[in-house]
Amino acid sequence: MQRLATLVEELEDGDLSLEDSLERFEEGVKLARASQARLDEAEARVEELLGEGDDGPNTEELDVP
Repeated sequence: MQRLATLVEELEDGDLSLEDSLERFEEGVKLARASQARLDEAEARVEELLGEGDDGPNTEELDVP
């Protein structure tokens, strides 16, 4: 997240060449997608853990990287 914030600041400053801006934008998109994937995995885990069956909340260990 810190790197993504740094990239946004660099892009907003407007002092970069077009090529440098594109490189930072590409890196930012990759970081944002990776972060979203991690959030989606965490959300799925939380939803599964909070899902209640007949025996109460599911406390089974999940296989999430």
